[in-house]
Amino acid sequence: MAINKMDIIFLKGLRIDTIIGIYDWERTTKQPIIIDLEISTDIRQAATTDDIEQTTNYKSIAKRIINFVEHSQFQLVETLTEKIAEMILDEFDVDWLKLTLNKTGAISGANDVGIIIERRKSQNA
Repeated sequence: MAINKMDIIFLKGLRIDTIIGIYDWERTTKQPIIIDLEISTDIRQAATTDDIEQTTNYKSIAKRIINFVEHSQFQLVETLTEKIAEMILDEFDVDWLKLTLNKTGAISGANDVGIIIERRKSQNA
């Protein structure tokens, strides 16, 4: 009987300022969004060799997300969330991800509002 293992690398609380929103003031004023990301990977080879080249480099993924989001100007958090997921699946050796995007302060009285999606590489093809 084969044991199916999934290891997860995560990134929590990545804060990035960007243009996001549908209102006129949102089109000229950067607002913070906060990203949490989980990606599936197999860490066994990296753990055995203690070699960064044998794992998914979360620093590279974080830098790519930051660059993409800082230069984006989407109206909807739904669009931004989907585009980030597509980029990660296309550019990195990731088969599955769970992405949470918070648009902090978007609703008066609420701590957070946002989107949570899960995507697999096969869904992105």
